[in-house]
Amino acid sequence: MAETPLFSDRPINVCVTGAAGQIAYSLLPLIAGGKVFGPQQQVSLRLLEIEAALPSLQGVVMELEDCAFPLLHSVFTTSDAREAFRSCDVAVLLGAFPRKQGMERKDLLEKNAGIFKEQGEALNTEAGANVRVIVVGNPANTNAYILKHFAPNIPDKNITALTRLDQNRAVSLVARKLGVPLSKVSDVYVWGNHSSTQYPDVLHGSVEGKGKLSYLLDKSYLEETFIPTIQKRGAAVIAARKMSSAMSAANAVGDHLHDWLLGSDRIVSMSVASDGSYGIEKGTIFSFPLRCSRGGTYEIVKGLQLDDFSQRYIKITADELYAEKAEALALLS
Repeated sequence: MAETPLFSDRPINVCVTGAAGQIAYSLLPLIAGGKVFGPQQQVSLRLLEIEAALPSLQGVVMELEDCAFPLLHSVFTTSDAREAFRSCDVAVLLGAFPRKQGMERKDLLEKNAGIFKEQGEALNTEAGANVRVIVVGNPANTNAYILKHFAPNIPDKNITALTRLDQNRAVSLVARKLGVPLSKVSDVYVWGNHSSTQYPDVLHGSVEGKGKLSYLLDKSYLEETFIPTIQKRGAAVIAARKMSSAMSAANAVGDHLHDWLLGSDRIVSMSVASDGSYGIEKGTIFSFPLRCSRGGTYEIVKGLQLDDFSQRYIKITADELYAEKAEALALLS
């Protein structure tokens, strides 16, 4: 039976920033084609780009028109954040200042602090009362924290950052390593920052018919191969194709939004504002395992036993996020 639409009486208003970029080019067909919000949900797209990229964005709009998506109700383009976010139900923040040669991480934080301050203020005044936000532009967790700081009208639970890409990478690697279908792998999570400190956790996972991953994958493989591979996968893609992982990122954004808004019977990884679970400072945008229910609600999975191995990795990624958060607050003040 087909999923009932989230809004049966109107299109869902979706704003995408950085809309002429590579990730958007792969993501927009997924949204307009019904893969993200369901095969019955009409969609209105509001596409935001910097002024210099608007001509390129018009080419993207022409391609959307030429795809003749039955669910695509309308497309609006602008370089004004307030116009873009007006009455939006979902905001997909792909755009961010890229790290350039010679830049320190502090420089990157400073550049993006201004962008996400502006976008947070615009969302705060213009977006729908219950807007759902996903930050993809890096450093995603800290950009989401900055945005949250300047959007006090938006509930903390409605602001998230992407770590579904890391979870998808981890599940795929487990399946390839063990020679099993991806659908048989369950309960693989990602903790912490979307960075090279993230902790892809398989110790609670299992493979249907084969047992627990903690028995199937030894600690030396995890520490020497599995964890570094996932932590550095984005860099490996860039080294291979000389561009970032746009296709898999777009796919993960679609997975994130679909499961968040429509619900999932699987535990999924999303970076959200901590409620203090697992000792993570409240308010820190941190990736946890979550259960999502239809309508855009979620709960952090509680009571997972974390061994010393896991706690060591989680502390490293938490400490990095605390340092980034403090640096961002210092810049903003």
